[in-house]
Amino acid sequence: MSNFIFVVDTNKKPLTPCKSSMARKLLTAGKAAIFRRFPCTIILKKAVTATIESITLKLDPGSKTTGIALLQGEKVIFGAELTHRGQTIKASLESRRSLRRGRRNRHTRYRQARFLNRTRKKGWLAPSLQHRVETTLTWVEKLRRLAPIGLIVQELVRFDLQQLENPEISAIEYHQGELQGYEVRQYLLNKWNRKCAYCDAENVPLQVEHIHPKSQGGSNRISNLCLACQKCNQKKGTQNIEQFLAKKPDILSRILTQSKRPLKDAAAVNSTRWTLFGRLKETGLPVLTGSGGLTKFNRSRLQLPKTHWLDAACVGQVEALELLTNKPLLIKETGHGTRQMCRTDKFGFPSRYVPRNKFVKGFQTGDIVKAIVISGKKIGEYVGRVAVRTTGSFNISASELVQGISHKYCKIVHKKDGYSYAY
Repeated sequence: MSNFIFVVDTNKKPLTPCKSSMARKLLTAGKAAIFRRFPCTIILKKAVTATIESITLKLDPGSKTTGIALLQGEKVIFGAELTHRGQTIKASLESRRSLRRGRRNRHTRYRQARFLNRTRKKGWLAPSLQHRVETTLTWVEKLRRLAPIGLIVQELVRFDLQQLENPEISAIEYHQGELQGYEVRQYLLNKWNRKCAYCDAENVPLQVEHIHPKSQGGSNRISNLCLACQKCNQKKGTQNIEQFLAKKPDILSRILTQSKRPLKDAAAVNSTRWTLFGRLKETGLPVLTGSGGLTKFNRSRLQLPKTHWLDAACVGQVEALELLTNKPLLIKETGHGTRQMCRTDKFGFPSRYVPRNKFVKGFQTGDIVKAIVISGKKIGEYVGRVAVRTTGSFNISASELVQGISHKYCKIVHKKDGYSYAY
C-alpha cells in the first residue's frame, strides 16, 4: 500500500491526491515543491488542466478521538485520528475556578458581588465539549483546502435512543433485518465498559444478558439488559439476580444502580454530534448521516479491525471498501499555550511573569525545524520541534534532545499550529 499525497495547483486550489511515488517524481523533476508537511501536500509550479474527481469526507466523532477518512468511491485514500484534549480543558477551568474562589474567600473582594447576571446562548455547550466541535470543523476546513471534497458523511448518533427505550417502535429493519441487535449491543458495550457485569472480565466474548430473566417476567428494555461472559451467563441461567448474587451484595447493588442509570451519557455525546451536524451543513456541502450500529455492522461485515479511522470509513451506507493506505495520520491537540501573563503558585499568587513576545529570530517554541550544522561539536542534521531562547541558541527535540543549536542553522519545516503529528 502506498500513501496518498495532497496536491494543490499554483493558485492553491485542491486537485485530486496522487500516490507518493508520483509525488516523489514531481519533486525530483522540479515540477512541484513541498507545501505542507502534515498532512503531506505538494504544490505544482506550473498551471495544469486535470480532471478532478470528487472525494467523500467521512467523520466518526468521539469523546476522546475523532476518526477521519477520505474516500474516492470505494477506495480509502487517507485516514486520520484526531485526539481531543477535553479533559485538559476541563482541568484548567477547574483550576482557575478554585484559584478565583480562593482569592474571593479571603475577604479581598474589590467589586460588588454579581449573582445570576450571566446568560447562555441557545445551544450552549461546555468548553470541553465545544472544543471538540470546533477542532473537528477546523480539520474539515483544512482538508477542504487540500482536497476536492464534494460530500460529507457523519456518524450522527451512537445509539437510537428512542429505539432503545421502546423496542416495539416501528422500525422493522432493526429487529427482523440484518441490523438486528447492533444498536442495542453497541450501547451496552459503552454502558458496561466492555466488561462482564458479574466478574469484570475483559477481552472475552460478551453476551447480552437479562438481569431479570424473561422466564420470570423480565422485559427486553435496555434497563433490563447487561453484558456477561459465557461462564457467568450459564451459571446464572434463569435465576433471579437477587438469588444469584445473594452472597455478593456489593456487586448486586452496583449492577442494579448501573442498570437504572439514565441515557444522559449517550444524550450528551449525541448533543455534540448534533451541534457538529448543524455546523457542517453551514459549509454548503451535502451532509449524509449514519448511526453507530450501522457503522459497526459495516465494519464487522467487511472484517476490518477496530480503529477510529476505519470506523469513519464505515460510516453510512457502504457496500465495499478498498484500503489504499494503512498509515493513518495521528493528530493530537496540544493547544497554543496559555494567555496568562504570569504563572501562579499553589496559593494563586503571581510567581513568574511570561515574556509577551513569543518569537525569537522568526521562530517560536513548537515549530518543526530542520537544522544542518556544518561546524562545531554538533555537526549533523537534525529535524524536530524547537524550543527558542532569547539568546538565539535553540534546543531541538529530535530522536533525542539536542541543545545549543544556533538559529542560523535552522529552517522552518512546519510552523506551530497547536497539534502534534505522527504516523
